[in-house]
Amino acid sequence: MPSRIRLEDRACPLSTTAQHVGEWWTLLILHDAFDGYTRFDQFQQSLGISTSMLTARLKTLVADGLLERRPYQTNPVRHEYVLTERGHSLRPVIVALAAWGNQHLDPSDRSMILVDAETGQEVEPVVVDARTGKRLDDSDAYAFTAGPAAGEAMRARYDELDRQRRSRSAEPEPGAK
Repeated sequence: MPSRIRLEDRACPLSTTAQHVGEWWTLLILHDAFDGYTRFDQFQQSLGISTSMLTARLKTLVADGLLERRPYQTNPVRHEYVLTERGHSLRPVIVALAAWGNQHLDPSDRSMILVDAETGQEVEPVVVDARTGKRLDDSDAYAFTAGPAAGEAMRARYDELDRQRRSRSAEPEPGAK
């Protein structure tokens, strides 16, 4: 599949991640894989996806290293699609996306919730800093900045955003004397 991201975005982890998992069917296939589905017919039945679309998406997920294609039957040869370590590492992302969706629904309208497997109690997933335990949903407290491999354009972008952030924080609060 040809790349859909601009040349200047290839250094951006968000752009490259979206290239791998930003397609609707891909997220749903991965969700099913996290639920334990491995076989073509399981994915197809669960999702109601066309054979050609499922074949294409599975091929891409294998090429991207998120699923591994393994034979499970020899006569005729049939394959299953098993999450790789890289694929497993996407589970928190899928959980966070589902939690965000549920956060904007009335509890009675949620078709799927995340629960503690032992207690059955609903859990509220949040993204936190592993070092401090602080939630990362505050854009004022946590900001992206250019990393060591950033190119000139990305460095310029984050330098400008940093200047704007500092200038906003230096302004007095409205109504303050």
